[in-house]
Amino acid sequence: MIKILVDCFGGDKSPQAPVEGALRALKANKDLYILLLGDEALLQKELQGKAYDKSRLEIVHAPEVIGCDEKPTDVVRLKRNSSMMKGIIMLRDCDDISALVSTGSTGALVTGALVRLGRIPGVIRPAFCPILPTMNGGIVGICDSGANVEVTSAHLRQFAIMASLYMENVYGVKSPRVALLNVGKEAEKGDDIRREAYGLLQETEGLNFVGNMESRDLLSGSYDIVVADGFSGNVLVKTTEGTALELLKKLKKEIFSRALYKLGALLMKKMFADMKEFMNYQNYGGSVLLGTSKVVVKGHGSSNATAVEKCIEQAYKMEVSRLSGKIEAEIAKYEHYED
Repeated sequence: MIKILVDCFGGDKSPQAPVEGALRALKANKDLYILLLGDEALLQKELQGKAYDKSRLEIVHAPEVIGCDEKPTDVVRLKRNSSMMKGIIMLRDCDDISALVSTGSTGALVTGALVRLGRIPGVIRPAFCPILPTMNGGIVGICDSGANVEVTSAHLRQFAIMASLYMENVYGVKSPRVALLNVGKEAEKGDDIRREAYGLLQETEGLNFVGNMESRDLLSGSYDIVVADGFSGNVLVKTTEGTALELLKKLKKEIFSRALYKLGALLMKKMFADMKEFMNYQNYGGSVLLGTSKVVVKGHGSSNATAVEKCIEQAYKMEVSRLSGKIEAEIAKYEHYED
């Protein structure tokens, strides 16, 4: 049985979305056991009238709430009975618990995971790796997307190794094509860190490094993984998501501006619906935190039940594939990193 903790009081749609997402995941995976973290009375109320396997669901009382303006370090020290911190501590202390899924504060989650859980042996810095859809129907992972604002070339190589193993083991992408986010495709482009990273990625055995990538090509389908520092990766992901959403809004506005456009849209209704679903980030789960000693998945703050279910699925597959052990074994081949 694979046990996964679900933080039910961190996101905008809590506790409804985490509870519903957890119940869907339970139904889909018969060897899954879920522990819901949060105020017990509120969770019991949310579960009333719902059908689920009571032998595979447990509530862990965690009454404290983390405010959006609280400092991550204060949360780690003072909010041990919050749903997030109690989950991190349980994940650390209980050998039979495999993962934590949370839609709460990113800063608190990263800080708590680093301080309380620790890293996989050999990993310098854990990194976030969200997934976006590509124009050819595939997916692309971006690593890092916010955990590490400043990096070295050694960090970037580790991000590439971890993300490559993640894409292969969780999504079945064979020999993932790895690109380095840069200001141009030529090998000599970028600052010293990017140029040094280019050389390291080229010489990393077993890594399918295909060169630099410019941000405009993220969704082209030519890459499976994009390696970046956390600042650039975060800007890349949010700009791409924001552009897609604004284009959909613009398209909708134009369609309703003329009767002829409305008629055309009616004929293309199925296509527009499919396109909306294709670009909906809720269908692609959350950002996994690669490199921590146990599995941590961060869902978007506005995650709905579908997104939470996908986050749990990501955590489940990471544990089934024994990804942490594979990362440790691969990182061990490169022992001369400097933080």
